[in-house]
Amino acid sequence: MDPLDSSTARSRLFVALLAIATLSGCAHKKHARHIPPPARPGPSYSETGTASWYGRPYHGRPAANGEIYDMEKLTAAHRTLPFNTWVRVHDLDNSKTVEVRINDRGPFVDGRIIDLSHAAAREIHMLGPGSARVRIEVIRAPERAETGAFAVQVAAFRNHGNAERLRSRMQSRYGSARLMQRAETPGVWFVLVGSETSEDAAKGLALRIRQQYGEKTRCFVVRIDNG
Repeated sequence: MDPLDSSTARSRLFVALLAIATLSGCAHKKHARHIPPPARPGPSYSETGTASWYGRPYHGRPAANGEIYDMEKLTAAHRTLPFNTWVRVHDLDNSKTVEVRINDRGPFVDGRIIDLSHAAAREIHMLGPGSARVRIEVIRAPERAETGAFAVQVAAFRNHGNAERLRSRMQSRYGSARLMQRAETPGVWFVLVGSETSEDAAKGLALRIRQQYGEKTRCFVVRIDNG
């Protein structure tokens, strides 16, 4: 196998059945341009875990929703929440909060739940540590969420042949598997299993994969946006 092993500020670690990928980047300080969140309350949704942040070299590149990523705006990446969802991020150690809009996908790291922009990380004093224990709460859902599917990411490879061999095995066992590339990680092939219509169904598939390959298997659910 050809596991991916690199490091950038985005701290995206791809650990799966047979491969690991880690990515990180640098930072640049400016003043945040805060966009006030809409007042209408959103659905009841919260999640607790580890937050990370990312700045350069992603600043100025397209985000997953198609807009240009500006690390000095209060935005964030999440693996499954619809684009334009507003969430409040509570730092559980220093009690600071920041409100951000989801416009990107990630972090692709088992155990991490949100990837904040440089500006958002600065608001909760997270730049130095690089990560923090947080609770996120949806404060507003988008008026109209784009449709998509949910899959389970199980591996990341730089070698296409290795990725294709694993994809073939996963398809044979689970009925559906694909390879995917992401603009922010050129040259990397991700192996995604399944194509579920709900996040709960994809979580069930992830549980099956862990049961069959061991509880320490670090696969996770991702949303596949139709764009």
